[in-house]
Amino acid sequence: MSLQSDRPSATSSHSPGEVLALISSGAVATRADIARITGLARSTVSQRVDALIAHGFVDEDADGASTGGRPPRRLALRTREHAVAGVDLGASHCRVALLDIGGATLATRENPLAIGDGPDSVLRHVERTVHALLEEAGRTPAALKAIGVGVPGPVEFSTGRPVDPPIMPGWHQYPIPEFFAARFGVRALVDNDVNVMALAEQRRAFPDCRYLLYIKVGTGIGCGIVADGRLHRGAQGCAGDIGHIRVAELDEQCRCGNSGCLEAVAGGASLAAKLAGLGLDATSGSDVVRLVKSGNREAVLMVREAGRAVGEVLAALVNFFNPDTVVMGGALAAVHDQLLAGVREAVYRRSHPLATQLLRIEPSRTGENAAAVGAGILAIEHALSPEQVDREVAGRRR
Repeated sequence: MSLQSDRPSATSSHSPGEVLALISSGAVATRADIARITGLARSTVSQRVDALIAHGFVDEDADGASTGGRPPRRLALRTREHAVAGVDLGASHCRVALLDIGGATLATRENPLAIGDGPDSVLRHVERTVHALLEEAGRTPAALKAIGVGVPGPVEFSTGRPVDPPIMPGWHQYPIPEFFAARFGVRALVDNDVNVMALAEQRRAFPDCRYLLYIKVGTGIGCGIVADGRLHRGAQGCAGDIGHIRVAELDEQCRCGNSGCLEAVAGGASLAAKLAGLGLDATSGSDVVRLVKSGNREAVLMVREAGRAVGEVLAALVNFFNPDTVVMGGALAAVHDQLLAGVREAVYRRSHPLATQLLRIEPSRTGENAAAVGAGILAIEHALSPEQVDREVAGRRR
């Protein structure tokens, strides 16, 4: 499966980076394939491929099938000397995955860590963890090509800086990319955690799906949007903030200052507070999941009702966006039987029949690894982008 979302067009100049995109996508396997597909002269193909081999991006092995005469030499993405890190920063955890640039996971590590401890403490922990994983996987720091980071708050993607994140005190406008560039000399791409979760789900679990919504139902509620195979972030990077859509004329106060927000009605923290008010031991979404799994009637009914509330909002999104797949993730997705029952009930009742005719609503397949793997894929797609590869070939690494 290709981790690249697009192939160079037939009218492009077919730089070394664009040739690598063809190789890594599986569109070509030999120099002859490249010449046939691109229309480049064989001498130009040789220049491009030789440059990619010299810079360690491509391997060429003599194991192609022969059609008479010498067998062709097959081209493949060189993965063993290149790696990226995917970082998942949650409200109370840090999960880091080290991947090779082919997408294979080399090592992972998760630690409890409070995002409220502030950027200096949290990012230094990430720095130490990345070094430890590189050593564990037998890679040097020079092998690291890029870092992807998912954070639980709004991010201005063009700068990689969090913007007024509600549960991240001290992080507003913090220069996360500059922190990692100063220590590893590579580009760090920072995004909202639900966006990288959506990316992981689409690339890994639903590669043939072009229009996907990833709904994260955890402490808060958010939506990652994949449109025509690409993440859709909106003009400033805050597309998908569905947790603050008003769903009912209710008095539940939301942390945003308004009332009746979806998050205040159906988020994990809200459900835990309601169950605690009934005398049950619940302080977080994880406790809600535990109570549901133990068969607690109040918790089961509450999660199903939360699913209906999510479904009311999702029905409007289905009518507006017309996805082919909706994926439910986050902490409460661990009890997806109850949650999805409520979601499906509302969506199929409120959405247009044409919009739901082929619609899939399914639990996450990437699970707890979604954010770290998605952040790693974000880093891979940067490292293998034609522009970045061309910079490296030209000796202008960034």
